[in-house]
Amino acid sequence: MKKDPKTTYAQSSDIKSRTYLEYRRDMKRKAIAELEAKDWIEEKFKEMYPGKEVSVRKSGGDAFLWFLRKGGVTREPDYVAEIGKETLEIEFQYAGREDLNFYDFKISKIAKKVGDKHCPIKNKLFAYIHKPLLKYAIFKPDWIVKNGQYGMVEAWRSYAFRVPAERFEKILVPDKGLAPLCKLIDFKNFILEFQHELLALTRQELSHLLQGVVDKEQLVRITPRDLESFFRVCFILDSMDEVPENAALWIVYLISFIGRENTLEEVFKITYCLDFLYSKVDPKENELKQVLEAIGLLLARVKDCSRNAGSYTSSPKVSPLEETRYALFAINLLEDMTQDAIFYYPDAAKNLSPIKKIYENIGDVRKTYRFISKAT
Repeated sequence: MKKDPKTTYAQSSDIKSRTYLEYRRDMKRKAIAELEAKDWIEEKFKEMYPGKEVSVRKSGGDAFLWFLRKGGVTREPDYVAEIGKETLEIEFQYAGREDLNFYDFKISKIAKKVGDKHCPIKNKLFAYIHKPLLKYAIFKPDWIVKNGQYGMVEAWRSYAFRVPAERFEKILVPDKGLAPLCKLIDFKNFILEFQHELLALTRQELSHLLQGVVDKEQLVRITPRDLESFFRVCFILDSMDEVPENAALWIVYLISFIGRENTLEEVFKITYCLDFLYSKVDPKENELKQVLEAIGLLLARVKDCSRNAGSYTSSPKVSPLEETRYALFAINLLEDMTQDAIFYYPDAAKNLSPIKKIYENIGDVRKTYRFISKAT
C-alpha cells in the first residue's frame, strides 16, 4: 500500500495508548463537524459574495474525507471554495466551551515563516463556529497574526497563535441556522461515544482471555473455525497489536459467516473482524471483490433491522438498546471501509458511493439519538 505524499501519518507518540479504532474515533469528532458544516459554510459564502457563483467542497474531493488507514491526516485545507474564478482555502474550527481564555490557531494553518517573521497565508479564510453561543466568524489569517499572541498551547504540546477571548468574541456574529447544525453535530458525537462503549464492554467481557494469552506465536498462526472464535482471536490480536500470519485466508473464512438471518450481534462481530483483517492486508483483486461485496451485504442487513423508533432489532433475546449499539458500531466501520476502499482501490470500488457524512447510513439520526438518550 503506497502512502500519499500529501498525507502526514501519525507518529507513535500520537497514537500511544490507543488502539487503531480508538484513534479513528478521536479523529472522527472534528470530522463529524466538518462534514455537517460544509453546506452551512457554503450558504455563508453565498451571502458574502452576492451575484457570484459559489461552491464549497471538502478538500481532497469526494474520494477523501476525514482520515486514511492507520491514522493518516491530510495537509490540505479543510475546504476549498470556488468563488467565481477565484479559489480560496478554508480552515474550519469550532469551540465547544464558553470558558475559554484564548482561542488557539496552529501556526502552519496561518502563516509561513520568512526570516524571523510569520507572514500570513494569502487566499485563505477561517470559518469559526462557537457552538455554545451559536455564533460564528469568518476572517483572514492576518487578523489572527495582528490580534494573537505567539505562545505555547499545552494541550497541543506546540506553539500557536493565541487570541484573547475578549478580543476574539467581539467578532462573533449570531446565526439562527447554527442551532440545528450544532444539535446534529452533538447528536452524532453522542452516538459515536455510545457505540464505541462496545469496545470497553467487550474488553471487560474478554479480560480473562486477554490476561491469559501466553503463546503469541501460536495465536497468529491458527485459523478460527467459527464466528465466536474469530471474534475473540481478532479482538485479542488487535489489543496486542499483532497481525495473523494468514490474514487473507482468515478473510475468506470470515465472509462465509455472512447470511440474511445474521443477528445484529453477529453483524457487529463479523464487521469488527473484517475491519481488523482488511486493515492488515493489501488484498488481491478477487479478495478485494469479496470484501466489497461483504460490506454491501452487511450494511443491507443492518438496514433491514432498522425500526421506526430509531432503534435496530433482530432478536428477541437481546435488548433493543444493545442491538442498536451493535448496529451503530457496524455502520461506523462499514462506512470507514467503504471510504478507505474508494481511496486506495478506486478502480475496484468505482461502483461504491462516497461517504459524504459520517453515519449517513442511519435512517434518522435524530430518532436514533432520542431512542438512545431515553433508554440510557
